[in-house]
Amino acid sequence: MSRTVVVTDSTASLPPAEAEERGIVVVPLQVVIGATSYDEGADGATPEMVAEALRDYRPVSTSRPSPAVMREVYERAAADGATEIVSVHLSGDMSGTFESAQLAARDTSVPVHAVDSRQVGIATGLAVLAASDVVLGGGSAAEAAAAARDRAEGTTSLFYVDTLDYLRRGGRIGAASALLGGALAVKPLLTIEDGRVATLEKVRTSGRALARLAELAVEAAGDGPVEIGVAHLANPDRADHLADQLGTRLVDNLDGRAVRCGEVGAVLGAHVGPGMLAVCVARLG
Repeated sequence: MSRTVVVTDSTASLPPAEAEERGIVVVPLQVVIGATSYDEGADGATPEMVAEALRDYRPVSTSRPSPAVMREVYERAAADGATEIVSVHLSGDMSGTFESAQLAARDTSVPVHAVDSRQVGIATGLAVLAASDVVLGGGSAAEAAAAARDRAEGTTSLFYVDTLDYLRRGGRIGAASALLGGALAVKPLLTIEDGRVATLEKVRTSGRALARLAELAVEAAGDGPVEIGVAHLANPDRADHLADQLGTRLVDNLDGRAVRCGEVGAVLGAHVGPGMLAVCVARLG
């Protein structure tokens, strides 16, 4: 009897209990704070650790799992009975994790369907859950991989950062864009476009930026059914307010589904900095 296992990485921001309940295997990325390397997660690098390090101007960097680590994860799943694997990861343009998955898949004893979500954070997580839904419903690995790609492609990711400097340090945006934003004291609204961070709009105050974030999320939802996720780094009150606001404004679109709300992991936090607020709108129809 065939058995498909879904694998993802820690940047997908899935609650550990939910991943465990669904049988999703989560591979941690690494965070280096100063000279010490940690696995991302509750027992290693946490969002609080990263936010504190960034505020203290301590060096913070991140790294992908190696192909050897990914292959070990796949072979462990195979040893536990997996006959196929669907491995869904954050955008290959922003991390080498997907490349590690591809390389490991070549030498794994069972077929591995590696999926580049072209997204990050909750948006990747929603794609993972779409794959998991197919598997739990008895669908094939190929169908699960297709569902992950479709969900990611139908997701709009919007986010606000207090400063572009952290994205500049990590090479996610150009120095000229970061310098311009700082010089004009604007609050940027960003999006994920073709797997990369892109500037969407620039507004003058954080209050206007957050109000505009909500408006853009409502526009992205349209009239159809959606899933909504809100994420933050060291900004829980505003995240809760935004989640409540969207839950009310999009109650018909959600049709009883709760708005997911939580803090991003340490890896993504290292690149966006404290104060970040994000919204993901995944269209279901």
